[in-house]
Amino acid sequence: MHPPHFETDPFPGRPRILFVGLAESTHTHSWIDLLRDQEFNVRLFALPTPGGFPPDDWPVRTYISGPIARRFDPAKRRTLHGPVGRMPLLRKPYRLGWHVLRRLLSPEHWLIEIVNGWRPDVIHTLGLDPAGLFFNAIRRQGVLFQGYQWVLQLRGGSDLALTQYDPARRPALAEALQACDQLLSDNRENFRIGQAMGLREAQIAPIAPVPGTGGVDVEGLHAGWQGAPAQRRVILWPKAYDCPWSLGLPVLEALRLCWDAIQPCEIHLLAVDESIRMWHLSLPEAMRVHMHLTPRIPRQQVLELQSQARVVLMPSLVDGTPNSMFEAMAAGALPIVSPLDTIRPIVENGKHVLFARNLYPTEIADALTRAMTDDGLIERAARVNLELVREIADRATIAPRVAAFYTGLSRHRQPHGQ
Repeated sequence: MHPPHFETDPFPGRPRILFVGLAESTHTHSWIDLLRDQEFNVRLFALPTPGGFPPDDWPVRTYISGPIARRFDPAKRRTLHGPVGRMPLLRKPYRLGWHVLRRLLSPEHWLIEIVNGWRPDVIHTLGLDPAGLFFNAIRRQGVLFQGYQWVLQLRGGSDLALTQYDPARRPALAEALQACDQLLSDNRENFRIGQAMGLREAQIAPIAPVPGTGGVDVEGLHAGWQGAPAQRRVILWPKAYDCPWSLGLPVLEALRLCWDAIQPCEIHLLAVDESIRMWHLSLPEAMRVHMHLTPRIPRQQVLELQSQARVVLMPSLVDGTPNSMFEAMAAGALPIVSPLDTIRPIVENGKHVLFARNLYPTEIADALTRAMTDDGLIERAARVNLELVREIADRATIAPRVAAFYTGLSRHRQPHGQ
């Protein structure tokens, strides 16, 4: 059995960054991969969620804190439970009470051991809920060494847009916002909400706002364009499901309303849930034969579909500045988005995007009709959007800014343990 700690460190002397977040999230991988060619010593603490481990070929050393039933390469993965790890403190577990065993086998206890043993310069929590709240509950116990800087990154609009109104959750949110050293977000609306909850101006990271994924590969997406945008007849709906942040049924109704006007076209619905699948069956057969329903697919396949799309359909109730909007722009597709406070400051209706509120099928239908019939709009938007996304969301320019940010935080780092 291997202990759940990495026994050697291949990057001694480099600034140490410990990320805490959802290991299965492509947002997590995309952000951390900004540092792949930089001089940092990077590790990820994976939160205890179902499927809470990254792809096997992802090179970042990862602590997997949830129960698993498979083996990993111990040079790249360590587990608290499961076939490749156990707590070294449990050599004689029968001498300990069950309440002590539960504590020692908890992800919280393991994270304390990692932080105090490895002594990272920066602890970066990817999202407020669950990562930021999980870490803050540990931090407030006063059991961690004091030489790190805590970077709290908010995820789009979902972390605060609605939860700020919940009296049961607001105190914990405010405590985390006030305690972090630096706050990152992809939109300024989160900073306004945070400041109303006690966030100080000095806590707002100098590189913010910055896309939560670290931006997009603009030149790669541009090189992959499949035909001139105005010649394409594909509509991509990447989030065809219902959740607190967006509703799918108004979009289905909009498609029904404008179907005759937008022909010919093919529609790809991604991440389809049972509700959308069932209601889709109620549509006329003439529509359904042109609608392609797909569960979650690898990110690369989504990018390929965007390069074929004339329109990417993404109305929402709550959002940040969505990475899918930037991807659509770089791929030459026109985004249809909702006029949210997080989006309106950076794009113009009829120039970069078309606006349509999520709860109004007629607005979505009108936007779709214009997008599928106005070739001039599509060609003009493709040109201006390519320049906009190069300016504000290009990974090639964001990566060195992020590296400089972490370097600045780690300049006064403390002597490290092992």
